[in-house]
Amino acid sequence: MEKNKQIVEFGIGDIWPIALTFVIAGLGIAYGLQAMGEAQDDMTANSSEYNATQNAIEGVAKFPEKFGTIITIVVAAIIIMILVRYLGARA
Repeated sequence: MEKNKQIVEFGIGDIWPIALTFVIAGLGIAYGLQAMGEAQDDMTANSSEYNATQNAIEGVAKFPEKFGTIITIVVAAIIIMILVRYLGARA
């Protein structure tokens, strides 16, 4: 029985949509953090709800810090795939 294998191939043209996705994700996270901060302002300080929203804000705020690493890995993967495809065609 033969399995269908899907090979994901990226090209240099795929960098723009990936970058746009990260920009949109960053904007979504920024506005989400702003909304969570405004919701927290309506709560009593040191209450369970206040502390829960504070923990959520701190947790979500850490995610964009990793965007640089994620983007570097994605771009490196695309470049490696292009090189492998190019060098494989020459062999």
